[in-house]
Amino acid sequence: MLLACLEKNRIEAGCDEAGRGCLAGAVFAAAVILPPDYRNEALNDSKQLTEKRRNALRPVIEKEAIAWSIGFASPKEIDQMNILRASFLAMHRAIGQLTVTPEHLLIDGNRFVVYPNIPHTTIVKGDGKYLSIAAASILAKTRRDEYMLQLHNEYPDYYWNENKGYPTLIHRQAIRLYGITPYHRKSFTLLPPPPLFLE
Repeated sequence: MLLACLEKNRIEAGCDEAGRGCLAGAVFAAAVILPPDYRNEALNDSKQLTEKRRNALRPVIEKEAIAWSIGFASPKEIDQMNILRASFLAMHRAIGQLTVTPEHLLIDGNRFVVYPNIPHTTIVKGDGKYLSIAAASILAKTRRDEYMLQLHNEYPDYYWNENKGYPTLIHRQAIRLYGITPYHRKSFTLLPPPPLFLE
């Protein structure tokens, strides 16, 4: 059972990102403030849920949350500042768009860049421990998947409708055949180095 909060009687926002390990597309983040003593047994880390379940939970979270928001950092920003800093930027953008100001942030992971005037706690695998982080992981993941489907319509040869920009064999074969798109992260290793043949 996931926990409702880290500390009672304060406004906590859970934050998580999606798309850090992808070769293409923006990195998305979400921030979610849930009501006190919120309960939803279906909520879990987005990676543990099927796509169908995530898509079903998204409108529930959006309806029942006190506040929620989405932020992202573009492939160009990822290349300029690196993926970790870009992930924090996406989280900061999500936090900045909340209609209710949280008193504390619960951040999935073990590192974060301080958000002005709001203390935070980093929680490793927090999306499997706290409801607000799990909710944020679902919103970030579903919004990013939706975005990658739109990009797939523009560049169908890369099968982003299936791989969502992750480094699958089909995705890398497409890069080898067709080159890169404006949505690829040029700072990433888009193709593995060729094998070394020893005499």
